[in-house]
Amino acid sequence: MIENTTSVPFLVGSVFLFAGILMFVFPPKKINYLYGYRTTSSMKNLERWNFAQKLSSKLLMVFGILLLITGIIGLFFFSDQNVINTIGIVETILLAIFLFVKTEFDLKKKFGKTL
Repeated sequence: MIENTTSVPFLVGSVFLFAGILMFVFPPKKINYLYGYRTTSSMKNLERWNFAQKLSSKLLMVFGILLLITGIIGLFFFSDQNVINTIGIVETILLAIFLFVKTEFDLKKKFGKTL
């Protein structure tokens, strides 16, 4: 049962949590194409950029914790590693989509539509 700790929810959850903490503690100060939440909307100006970095880092941390919880629940309720991994992959995809949709929606709500 302990060997299941290398499942998708644990690995991706750990990466999400680490990336969220990293972005929250060390947010990118300048708009760049390498590090941070980078979309056309978030890169329009520095105020949008900073807002998007703060929001997306918090969402990444929350989603990382959710995935870790999914992995723990999977250890107790599913004996088949494939079931845990499939649930983790589907959850990861849905959370990643939600992260972009939520951040873009909040950017649009706060700053208006970009041209």
